[in-house]
Amino acid sequence: MPSHTEENYLKTIFKLAEAEPGMEVSTNRIAELLQTKPASVTDMLRRLGEKGLLNYQRYRGVSLTPEGRQLALLTIRKHRLWEVFLVQKLGFAWDEVHDVAEEMEHIQSPLLVRRLDAFLGFPRLDPHGDPIPAEDGGMNRPQLQVLADLAAGATASIVAVKNTAPVFLQHLSKLGLELGTPVTVLDCNAYDQSMLIRIGSSGIERMVSAEVSRNLCVTETY
Repeated sequence: MPSHTEENYLKTIFKLAEAEPGMEVSTNRIAELLQTKPASVTDMLRRLGEKGLLNYQRYRGVSLTPEGRQLALLTIRKHRLWEVFLVQKLGFAWDEVHDVAEEMEHIQSPLLVRRLDAFLGFPRLDPHGDPIPAEDGGMNRPQLQVLADLAAGATASIVAVKNTAPVFLQHLSKLGLELGTPVTVLDCNAYDQSMLIRIGSSGIERMVSAEVSRNLCVTETY
């Protein structure tokens, strides 16, 4: 049974590999995300390699083995199911759930996870629009475009966020930009890539920064 720290490493490596398909994950990038020293990362990678959970060669990056990938997906599955529970059943806001779910994802009870999934109605997405892996590790991640890719006149619906930092989610909530919100692009500023958008049926118009538009995943409507 992996430790909490080992699960966190596997989850981090999986997410880094998913963000850059086909690329080996570097020690420095892992250290940056986990806010630890590269030497500590090297020690942990060696340990995980000895357990058969990843392929690691010093200075050449790291990749998960099938067993390591399965454990990473299980941890992610638990994390995202708990986030759904916290939002839907306990009234947490989408910017409040990450740290709590980080603690709950390490509970080692397959039966509890199955019953949690059933209790929630077998949700496919977490409160940030990320897909929830199935019990067998399968995960369907559709190809999504970001708001920044749309041209003036396009309409779309917000379906996910790439940045789940609480401060960013709070900013989106203040703007009225949450999952399911329809938006229309009114103008694109070539100078700083900001956008003027109309939000929903309310007719409210807001200028959003490039940082916002690059981190909002949308499905275009026609």
